[in-house]
Amino acid sequence: MASSETLDDPQTLVSTHWLMDRIEDPGLRILDASWYLPDMGRDARAEFAASHIPGARFFDIDDVSDHRSDLPHMMPPVEKYVSRMRALGIGDGMQVVVYDGMGLFSAARVWWMMRHMGHRAVAVLDGGLPKWTAEGRPVTDAQTSVTPRHLIARREPALLAEVTDVARAAKLGDSVIVDARPPERFRGEVTEPRPGVRSGHIPRARNLFFREVLQPDGTMKPAPELRRAFEAAGVDLDRPVITSCGSGVTAAILSLALERIGKTDHALYDGSWSEWGTFTDLPVETGPASTQSRGEA
Repeated sequence: MASSETLDDPQTLVSTHWLMDRIEDPGLRILDASWYLPDMGRDARAEFAASHIPGARFFDIDDVSDHRSDLPHMMPPVEKYVSRMRALGIGDGMQVVVYDGMGLFSAARVWWMMRHMGHRAVAVLDGGLPKWTAEGRPVTDAQTSVTPRHLIARREPALLAEVTDVARAAKLGDSVIVDARPPERFRGEVTEPRPGVRSGHIPRARNLFFREVLQPDGTMKPAPELRRAFEAAGVDLDRPVITSCGSGVTAAILSLALERIGKTDHALYDGSWSEWGTFTDLPVETGPASTQSRGEA
Protein backbone atom coordinates (compact mmCIF):
# COMPACT_ATOMS: atom_id res chain seq x y z
CA MET A 1 0.00 0.00 0.00
CA ALA A 2 1.36 3.41 -0.98
CA SER A 3 2.26 5.91 1.71
CA SER A 4 -0.12 8.84 2.10
CA GLU A 5 2.71 11.07 3.31
CA THR A 6 2.44 14.42 1.56
CA LEU A 7 5.34 15.88 -0.40
CA ASP A 8 4.76 19.46 0.71
CA ASP A 9 4.48 22.07 -2.02
CA PRO A 10 3.08 25.49 -1.01
CA GLN A 11 1.69 25.95 -4.53
CA THR A 12 -0.30 22.70 -4.67
CA LEU A 13 -0.64 20.52 -1.55
CA VAL A 14 0.66 20.66 2.02
CA SER A 15 0.41 18.30 4.97
CA THR A 16 -1.19 18.86 8.36
CA HIS A 17 2.33 18.79 9.84
CA TRP A 18 3.45 21.56 7.47
CA LEU A 19 0.49 23.73 8.44
CA MET A 20 0.86 23.09 12.17
CA ASP A 21 4.49 24.22 12.00
CA ARG A 22 3.45 27.54 10.42
CA ILE A 23 0.03 28.17 11.93
CA GLU A 24 1.11 31.36 13.71
CA ASP A 25 2.99 32.81 10.73
CA PRO A 26 1.62 36.36 10.17
CA GLY A 27 2.02 35.91 6.43
CA LEU A 28 -0.23 32.82 6.39
CA ARG A 29 -3.96 32.81 5.73
CA ILE A 30 -6.14 29.72 6.23
CA LEU A 31 -9.47 29.34 4.44
CA ASP A 32 -12.23 26.86 5.24
CA ALA A 33 -13.82 26.33 1.82
CA SER A 34 -16.21 23.57 2.82
CA TRP A 35 -19.14 23.13 0.43
CA TYR A 36 -21.61 20.29 0.24
CA LEU A 37 -24.13 18.96 -2.23
CA PRO A 38 -27.75 19.36 -1.08
CA ASP A 39 -28.21 15.60 -0.58
CA MET A 40 -25.29 15.52 1.87
CA GLY A 41 -27.44 17.27 4.47
CA ARG A 42 -24.60 19.37 5.87
CA ASP A 43 -24.39 23.10 6.63
CA ALA A 44 -20.85 24.27 5.88
CA ARG A 45 -21.14 27.67 7.54
CA ALA A 46 -22.71 26.25 10.71
CA GLU A 47 -20.01 23.59 10.95
CA PHE A 48 -17.35 26.27 10.55
CA ALA A 49 -18.89 28.36 13.33
CA ALA A 50 -18.82 25.35 15.64
CA SER A 51 -15.31 24.11 14.89
CA HIS A 52 -12.49 25.18 12.59
CA ILE A 53 -8.71 25.33 12.41
CA PRO A 54 -7.43 28.27 14.51
CA GLY A 55 -7.11 31.42 12.43
CA ALA A 56 -9.26 30.11 9.58
CA ARG A 57 -11.76 32.30 7.75
CA PHE A 58 -14.81 30.92 5.94
CA PHE A 59 -14.80 31.06 2.14
CA ASP A 60 -18.30 30.82 0.68
CA ILE A 61 -18.02 29.26 -2.80
CA ASP A 62 -21.60 30.15 -3.69
CA ASP A 63 -21.15 33.78 -2.62
CA VAL A 64 -17.79 34.34 -4.31
CA SER A 65 -19.26 33.59 -7.71
CA ASP A 66 -20.91 35.24 -10.69
CA HIS A 67 -24.51 35.84 -9.61
CA ARG A 68 -25.34 37.14 -13.09
CA SER A 69 -25.12 33.55 -14.35
CA ASP A 70 -27.83 30.92 -14.01
CA LEU A 71 -25.10 28.31 -13.63
CA PRO A 72 -23.89 27.37 -10.13
CA HIS A 73 -20.84 29.07 -8.55
CA MET A 74 -19.24 30.29 -11.78
CA MET A 75 -15.98 32.23 -11.61
CA PRO A 76 -16.78 35.71 -10.21
CA PRO A 77 -15.92 38.98 -11.91
CA VAL A 78 -12.43 40.18 -10.97
CA GLU A 79 -13.78 43.11 -8.96
CA LYS A 80 -15.98 40.88 -6.80
CA TYR A 81 -13.20 38.34 -6.26
CA VAL A 82 -10.74 41.03 -5.17
CA SER A 83 -13.29 42.63 -2.85
CA ARG A 84 -14.12 39.34 -1.14
CA MET A 85 -10.48 38.26 -0.78
CA ARG A 86 -9.41 41.61 0.65
CA ALA A 87 -12.25 41.35 3.18
CA LEU A 88 -10.85 37.95 4.21
CA GLY A 89 -7.51 39.61 4.94
CA ILE A 90 -5.74 38.09 1.94
CA GLY A 91 -3.16 40.31 0.28
CA ASP A 92 -0.47 40.12 -2.35
CA GLY A 93 2.31 37.65 -1.57
CA MET A 94 0.55 35.93 1.31
CA GLN A 95 0.66 32.16 1.61
CA VAL A 96 -2.85 30.69 1.60
CA VAL A 97 -3.86 27.19 2.70
CA VAL A 98 -7.36 26.01 1.82
CA TYR A 99 -9.13 23.07 3.45
CA ASP A 100 -12.60 21.53 3.60
CA GLY A 101 -14.65 19.24 5.79
CA MET A 102 -14.65 16.28 3.38
CA GLY A 103 -10.89 15.69 3.28
CA LEU A 104 -10.18 16.87 -0.24
CA PHE A 105 -13.25 18.04 -2.09
CA SER A 106 -14.29 21.69 -2.51
CA ALA A 107 -10.96 23.15 -1.33
CA ALA A 108 -9.45 22.34 -4.73
CA ARG A 109 -12.02 24.60 -6.39
CA VAL A 110 -10.78 27.59 -4.37
CA TRP A 111 -7.16 26.61 -5.08
CA TRP A 112 -7.95 26.68 -8.81
CA MET A 113 -9.91 29.94 -8.53
CA MET A 114 -7.01 31.68 -6.80
CA ARG A 115 -4.51 30.30 -9.29
CA HIS A 116 -6.70 31.56 -12.15
CA MET A 117 -6.71 34.99 -10.51
CA GLY A 118 -2.90 34.95 -10.40
CA HIS A 119 -2.25 34.00 -6.76
CA ARG A 120 0.51 31.38 -6.89
CA ALA A 121 1.18 30.91 -3.16
CA VAL A 122 -1.90 28.80 -2.46
CA ALA A 123 -2.09 25.15 -1.43
CA VAL A 124 -4.75 22.65 -0.42
CA LEU A 125 -4.46 20.98 2.99
CA ASP A 126 -4.05 17.27 2.24
CA GLY A 127 -6.76 15.34 4.07
CA GLY A 128 -8.46 18.55 5.18
CA LEU A 129 -10.26 18.97 8.48
CA PRO A 130 -10.96 15.22 8.96
CA LYS A 131 -7.24 14.40 8.97
CA TRP A 132 -6.44 17.45 11.12
CA THR A 133 -8.94 16.46 13.81
CA ALA A 134 -8.10 12.74 13.61
CA GLU A 135 -4.54 13.67 14.56
CA GLY A 136 -5.76 15.57 17.60
CA ARG A 137 -4.70 18.96 16.30
CA PRO A 138 -6.35 22.12 17.70
CA VAL A 139 -9.73 23.43 16.60
CA THR A 140 -11.73 26.40 17.84
CA ASP A 141 -15.06 28.16 17.56
CA ALA A 142 -13.46 31.59 18.02
CA GLN A 143 -13.92 34.27 15.39
CA THR A 144 -10.74 35.58 13.79
CA SER A 145 -10.32 39.34 13.56
CA VAL A 146 -9.63 40.39 9.98
CA THR A 147 -7.74 43.38 8.64
CA PRO A 148 -8.43 44.00 4.93
CA ARG A 149 -5.30 43.77 2.76
CA HIS A 150 -4.28 45.06 -0.64
CA LEU A 151 -4.66 42.55 -3.44
CA ILE A 152 -4.30 42.75 -7.20
CA ALA A 153 -5.66 39.99 -9.43
CA ARG A 154 -3.68 39.02 -12.51
CA ARG A 155 -5.82 36.50 -14.36
CA GLU A 156 -4.27 33.46 -16.02
CA PRO A 157 -6.79 32.87 -18.85
CA ALA A 158 -5.19 29.58 -19.89
CA LEU A 159 -6.48 27.91 -16.71
CA LEU A 160 -10.15 28.45 -17.62
CA ALA A 161 -11.95 26.75 -20.50
CA GLU A 162 -15.10 28.22 -22.05
CA VAL A 163 -17.77 26.18 -23.80
CA THR A 164 -16.27 27.10 -27.19
CA ASP A 165 -12.90 25.64 -26.13
CA VAL A 166 -14.59 22.43 -25.03
CA ALA A 167 -16.66 22.19 -28.22
CA ARG A 168 -13.46 22.45 -30.26
CA ALA A 169 -11.81 19.70 -28.20
CA ALA A 170 -14.91 17.52 -28.56
CA LYS A 171 -14.80 17.91 -32.33
CA LEU A 172 -11.07 17.94 -33.09
CA GLY A 173 -9.49 16.13 -30.16
CA ASP A 174 -6.74 18.73 -29.84
CA SER A 175 -7.17 18.65 -26.05
CA VAL A 176 -8.24 15.74 -23.85
CA ILE A 177 -11.45 16.29 -21.89
CA VAL A 178 -11.46 14.47 -18.54
CA ASP A 179 -14.75 14.18 -16.65
CA ALA A 180 -14.54 13.76 -12.85
CA ARG A 181 -18.14 12.60 -12.33
CA PRO A 182 -19.05 9.09 -11.15
CA PRO A 183 -19.00 6.49 -13.96
CA GLU A 184 -22.77 5.94 -13.94
CA ARG A 185 -23.36 9.64 -14.52
CA PHE A 186 -20.69 9.78 -17.22
CA ARG A 187 -22.29 6.84 -19.04
CA GLY A 188 -25.74 8.44 -18.77
CA GLU A 189 -27.23 5.57 -16.76
CA VAL A 190 -28.77 7.80 -14.09
CA THR A 191 -30.73 11.04 -14.04
CA GLU A 192 -28.63 14.14 -13.42
CA PRO A 193 -29.23 15.80 -10.04
CA ARG A 194 -29.97 19.19 -11.59
CA PRO A 195 -33.37 19.57 -13.29
CA GLY A 196 -33.27 20.10 -17.03
CA VAL A 197 -29.78 18.67 -17.48
CA ARG A 198 -29.41 15.75 -19.91
CA SER A 199 -27.62 12.54 -18.99
CA GLY A 200 -24.39 11.45 -20.67
CA HIS A 201 -21.05 13.05 -21.41
CA ILE A 202 -19.19 15.34 -23.81
CA PRO A 203 -18.04 13.56 -27.01
CA ARG A 204 -14.43 12.29 -26.83
CA ALA A 205 -14.34 12.83 -23.05
CA ARG A 206 -12.55 10.40 -20.77
CA ASN A 207 -13.86 9.51 -17.33
CA LEU A 208 -11.69 9.64 -14.23
CA PHE A 209 -13.90 9.70 -11.15
CA PHE A 210 -12.30 12.15 -8.72
CA ARG A 211 -12.19 9.56 -5.93
CA GLU A 212 -9.75 7.53 -8.04
CA VAL A 213 -7.02 10.10 -7.35
CA LEU A 214 -7.59 10.01 -3.59
CA GLN A 215 -6.57 7.63 -0.83
CA PRO A 216 -9.27 6.13 1.46
CA ASP A 217 -8.39 8.75 4.13
CA GLY A 218 -9.13 11.65 1.75
CA THR A 219 -5.52 12.51 1.00
CA MET A 220 -4.23 12.66 -2.57
CA LYS A 221 -2.39 9.68 -4.01
CA PRO A 222 1.38 9.94 -4.69
CA ALA A 223 2.40 11.29 -8.10
CA PRO A 224 3.25 7.92 -9.69
CA GLU A 225 -0.22 6.60 -8.81
CA LEU A 226 -1.85 9.77 -10.10
CA ARG A 227 -0.10 9.39 -13.43
CA ARG A 228 -1.21 5.76 -13.66
CA ALA A 229 -4.80 6.78 -12.91
CA PHE A 230 -4.87 9.28 -15.76
CA GLU A 231 -3.25 6.83 -18.15
CA ALA A 232 -5.65 4.04 -17.15
CA ALA A 233 -8.54 6.39 -17.96
CA GLY A 234 -7.15 6.82 -21.47
CA VAL A 235 -5.81 10.33 -20.96
CA ASP A 236 -3.00 11.23 -23.36
CA LEU A 237 -0.80 13.35 -21.10
CA ASP A 238 1.17 14.61 -24.09
CA ARG A 239 -1.82 16.73 -25.04
CA PRO A 240 -3.41 19.65 -23.18
CA VAL A 241 -6.13 18.60 -20.74
CA ILE A 242 -9.52 20.14 -19.97
CA THR A 243 -11.07 18.99 -16.69
CA SER A 244 -14.83 18.89 -16.22
CA CYS A 245 -17.45 17.57 -13.77
CA GLY A 246 -20.97 18.48 -12.72
CA SER A 247 -20.49 22.12 -11.77
CA GLY A 248 -16.75 22.82 -11.71
CA VAL A 249 -15.95 21.66 -8.16
CA THR A 250 -14.53 18.13 -8.38
CA ALA A 251 -12.94 18.94 -11.76
CA ALA A 252 -10.52 21.06 -9.74
CA ILE A 253 -9.38 17.94 -7.88
CA LEU A 254 -8.21 16.53 -11.21
CA SER A 255 -6.58 19.88 -12.03
CA LEU A 256 -4.71 19.72 -8.72
CA ALA A 257 -3.68 16.13 -9.45
CA LEU A 258 -2.33 17.20 -12.85
CA GLU A 259 -0.22 19.88 -11.18
CA ARG A 260 1.09 17.27 -8.75
CA ILE A 261 2.47 15.21 -11.64
CA GLY A 262 4.08 18.28 -13.20
CA LYS A 263 1.55 18.80 -15.99
CA THR A 264 0.76 22.49 -16.31
CA ASP A 265 -1.08 22.73 -19.64
CA HIS A 266 -4.56 22.15 -18.28
CA ALA A 267 -7.72 24.19 -18.00
CA LEU A 268 -10.96 23.74 -16.06
CA TYR A 269 -14.31 23.92 -17.84
CA ASP A 270 -16.11 26.28 -15.48
CA GLY A 271 -19.63 25.60 -16.77
CA SER A 272 -18.99 21.84 -16.83
CA TRP A 273 -21.93 19.48 -17.30
CA SER A 274 -24.37 22.00 -15.77
CA GLU A 275 -23.80 24.07 -18.88
CA TRP A 276 -23.09 21.45 -21.57
CA GLY A 277 -25.96 19.19 -20.55
CA THR A 278 -28.47 22.05 -20.60
CA PHE A 279 -28.07 23.18 -24.21
CA THR A 280 -29.76 20.84 -26.68
CA ASP A 281 -27.62 22.07 -29.61
CA LEU A 282 -24.49 20.61 -27.97
CA PRO A 283 -23.84 16.91 -28.72
CA VAL A 284 -24.06 14.29 -25.97
CA GLU A 285 -22.76 10.72 -25.87
CA THR A 286 -23.80 7.91 -23.56
CA GLY A 287 -22.10 4.67 -22.63
CA PRO A 288 -18.36 4.15 -22.07
CA ALA A 289 -15.74 6.66 -23.23
CA SER A 290 -15.33 6.81 -27.00
CA THR A 291 -12.37 4.98 -28.56
CA GLN A 292 -11.91 7.84 -31.04
CA SER A 293 -8.39 9.15 -31.15
CA ARG A 294 -6.88 12.38 -32.31
CA GLY A 295 -7.51 13.14 -35.93
CA GLU A 296 -10.50 10.85 -36.40
CA ALA A 297 -13.72 12.25 -37.80
